[in-house]
Amino acid sequence: MAPSDHRITLLGKPGCHLCDDARAVVAKVAAEFGVPWEERDITLSPEEQAEYWEMIPVVFLDGVQHGYWRIDEARLRAALTELLAADGSAGSGA
Repeated sequence: MAPSDHRITLLGKPGCHLCDDARAVVAKVAAEFGVPWEERDITLSPEEQAEYWEMIPVVFLDGVQHGYWRIDEARLRAALTELLAADGSAGSGA
């Protein structure tokens, strides 16, 4: 799989300062690896509110929960490096 076949998802809400911090980390790391990312508003999904409300922001890698509250840049970078290495994807990760 190519890096563009993977996806980072940020689940947050408007007015959330931790979500703003997470967005900056996700955007930076995603750009380094060439992995697309999306942001979803938890307030638009009753199902996600029920499961993740107390955890936002939440980051998922290919649909699998990676982290919540404070998103660590080094940890996200390491997880992407491992994910891309596992399937032979090329990504800079620098």
